[in-house]
Amino acid sequence: MTQTVDRIEATGSPQARVDAWLSRFESALAARDVEAVAALFAVDSYWRDLVAFTWTIKTVEGRDEVAGMLGACLDRIDPSGFRTTETPTEADGVTEAWLEFETATGRGKGHLRLKDEGAWTLLTSLRELKGFEERRNEQRPKGVEHGVVRGRKSWAEKREEEQTRLGYEQQPYVVVIGGGQGGIALGARLRQLDVPTLVLERNERPGDSWRKRYKNLCLHDPVWYDHLPYLPFPDNWPVFAPKDKIADWLEMYTRLMEVPYWTGTEVTSASWDEEQRQWLVTVVREGEELVLTPRHVVFATGMSGKPNLPSFPGMDVFEGDQHHSSQHPGPDSYAGKQAVVVGSNNSAHDICAALWEHGADVTMVQRSSTHVVKSDSLMELGLGDLYSERAVRSGITTDKADMIFASIPYRIMPQFQIPVYDAIRERDKDFYARLEAAGFQHDWGDDGSGLFLKYLRRGSGYYIDVGASELVADGKIKLAHGQVDHLTRDAVVLSDGTELKADLVVYATGYGSMNGWVADLVGQETADLVGKCWGLGSGTTKDPGPWEGEQRNMWKPTRKEGLWFHGGNLHQSRHYSLYLALQLKARYEGIPTPVYGLQEVHHKA
Repeated sequence: MTQTVDRIEATGSPQARVDAWLSRFESALAARDVEAVAALFAVDSYWRDLVAFTWTIKTVEGRDEVAGMLGACLDRIDPSGFRTTETPTEADGVTEAWLEFETATGRGKGHLRLKDEGAWTLLTSLRELKGFEERRNEQRPKGVEHGVVRGRKSWAEKREEEQTRLGYEQQPYVVVIGGGQGGIALGARLRQLDVPTLVLERNERPGDSWRKRYKNLCLHDPVWYDHLPYLPFPDNWPVFAPKDKIADWLEMYTRLMEVPYWTGTEVTSASWDEEQRQWLVTVVREGEELVLTPRHVVFATGMSGKPNLPSFPGMDVFEGDQHHSSQHPGPDSYAGKQAVVVGSNNSAHDICAALWEHGADVTMVQRSSTHVVKSDSLMELGLGDLYSERAVRSGITTDKADMIFASIPYRIMPQFQIPVYDAIRERDKDFYARLEAAGFQHDWGDDGSGLFLKYLRRGSGYYIDVGASELVADGKIKLAHGQVDHLTRDAVVLSDGTELKADLVVYATGYGSMNGWVADLVGQETADLVGKCWGLGSGTTKDPGPWEGEQRNMWKPTRKEGLWFHGGNLHQSRHYSLYLALQLKARYEGIPTPVYGLQEVHHKA
């Protein structure tokens, strides 16, 4: 592509500059002149679309990719009505604006970053479908039928009848496998959109996926980052909620939001019926085997859903307790015992600290370097502008914060994050010096971009310090380095011959790709077809290339018809559940959803 563009006038107000760009942008869209649209973007530019144009989650980079996307999508999307929703701002040569727009099928919101050369970043997101809006605000249900009605049924009777029929007399359109925060948030979204859905949870109660974890577990993310859709936490909710409090909230939320939710339900298999174009999902519910026939299956088993339990020689002869961190019961029964925790990320640190507090002799086995950031520093420098009481006071709602974060394409996110972690490095330099003097192997990510990029790229390799690092720095939690070679009757032996006596071994060895659940329940062939979940293709440690531009397979169509993945932290479960729910609603209502740029599969696991 060789087109050029007149530079955006640097004179005038930010509003005038944005209005001029939007006028040219919309005129070119209306004329279906994709070359003219692309010319309004800078040479190095990024358009991130959340379902509005592409019916998937997709980032296109540069003018050629912008033109390619529009050439495929523009006629059927028919976008119009681009307008600012608040006064644009300007800083450091970049003008920023919040937008609204419409398409043939929906209404959207967006964000624009404009430089003299043209658009640097553009975010477009579908927020509702025309004719299928959520019944909120002025459209909320009345809740009562006034007058005299013979044989009237109460709300409770209607709910009971619905719950009795769904899954038996009436089949769900969507089955969500996994009833943790992700499944619950998606279930709430689909409920509000009137999509027949069943969320399946093998535990006895909603929230048990938190309730059954080790007893000292607390969220490491702050409350402003963790709201669920529709029902934010109250103003007096703790900044870092204990896991049992979160569990109770999820249980209450499931009831209040009327999420169709089956507890005590184990999914034993799932297969695709090509002739009927539906899934056959076999479940065991309270001892009874049933077959559900949804059109779509969503794996909401979570980033921390499938434990990576290693297989070391000698595990069968070890005479003490051993288990994966997901099964750790807590520290109470290990006072005076020798504990070895294999791993050095969040769970490993939390478990080590709790064991030390209860009088255990604790050794952490660090197999590779770990990024550590103090919680206070992360809250103030990393999250404070978006998710904090300070942000709320400045008018940054949770939705606006989510959109700001979403507006930064992953390709350029490191340049936003590296200065944050440079500031943290300087602020806490004495802390890091003490930690490294104790022998802890620390890193800042392959490119110095810190925790968020590590999370997005690999979902591991970090610890948000809430106290355990001080125990490491002081030598109270002992350190060992290297790989486990084998276990003996009473010890863990490392590859260099180091022998660590142990009454307890906790394998804080992380979790596998979510498509491992697909392999177990559907088959390896289907798991290989859809490929690895999570990661960006950044070419950094544990995130092999090529570049994907978005998180693999998450919240968007996969290579297997009717198969979806939903998960992540509470922020992602809240934000991306909207776009996944809209994609499923559109299919339920028969709205055409041709996907642009279906993800290629480069890695199977």
